[in-house]
Amino acid sequence: MGKVNSNGLHGKSLGLVALVAGLGISAFFAWGAIADGHLPGEDAGMEKSMVTMKTAKGDIRIELFPEDAPISVENFLQYVDDGFYDATVFHRVVPGFVIQGGGMTSNGAEKDTRAPIKNEAENGLKNDRGTLSMARTSVVDSATSQFFVNLVDNDFLNNGSRDFGYAVFGKVVDGMDVVDAIGEVEVGDPRKGVVIESAQRSE
Repeated sequence: MGKVNSNGLHGKSLGLVALVAGLGISAFFAWGAIADGHLPGEDAGMEKSMVTMKTAKGDIRIELFPEDAPISVENFLQYVDDGFYDATVFHRVVPGFVIQGGGMTSNGAEKDTRAPIKNEAENGLKNDRGTLSMARTSVVDSATSQFFVNLVDNDFLNNGSRDFGYAVFGKVVDGMDVVDAIGEVEVGDPRKGVVIESAQRSE
């Protein structure tokens, strides 16, 4: 798979690229430390930004990185505060790659979003297992509401590895077993995707 856009992802090889190209609208996923050795969110004085996503498979607790990805985090939290993600689904699952959600409802309808945001893939964060990244089309600055969670380390999604890359803005700190369970669900039809019941800020 090669790229992830509003409706899909691209991947590690030509086969992955073809698969991802057909996907469409949303996010790529990631997790990792930045090059200077500090962990995202570890800076002194930085208050952690946390979100709990309740799904039909269980809860996923997410730590956001407002210092490293301020635009992406502000965008994600605005959608959270608006209740946008409630009753949406993980409409695309690629085992051994990513799970993608944040833009389609359980009846298969794509939700209207706000304007696209700037791609922050140059922030040094890596698309490692457990990280969240913004999904986008082939246009660099096209991410809106969709995001993905990396099921494995996806180095080829990082800035400069193959193209501009996908912006990591958070990581799963609790509930990777839930993420892995979602990653085993076959989703040929978005209406069969695992439901995100709610997404709210948490402590």
